[in-house]
Amino acid sequence: MCEMNDVLEHAERFECMTCGHEWAKEAAAEAPEAERVVKDAYGNVLVDGDIVAMIKDIKLKGSSDVLKVGTKSKPIRLQDGDHEISCKMDGMAIALKACFVKKVTV
Repeated sequence: MCEMNDVLEHAERFECMTCGHEWAKEAAAEAPEAERVVKDAYGNVLVDGDIVAMIKDIKLKGSSDVLKVGTKSKPIRLQDGDHEISCKMDGMAIALKACFVKKVTV
């Protein structure tokens, strides 16, 4: 199936304008939404409450502060958006992309 956004809506079905693929409206309504999986830089699955460490120095925008390699977080919370992780590091509340951290095993 294609993943184009040009979709025609008919009475009982949808149709892709690009390739002509058709599917029933019931099938689209019944399809379960996939659960989002967030992985760190090494492919480990992250969940709420994990502790992560920086794998790269990151300069924080809008300040002269830098998060150094190896800086550990307090327990994280996962959130939607391109910055998947919300946590505290060095006393600052920040949002991070998961590709810059690794899961710390305690």
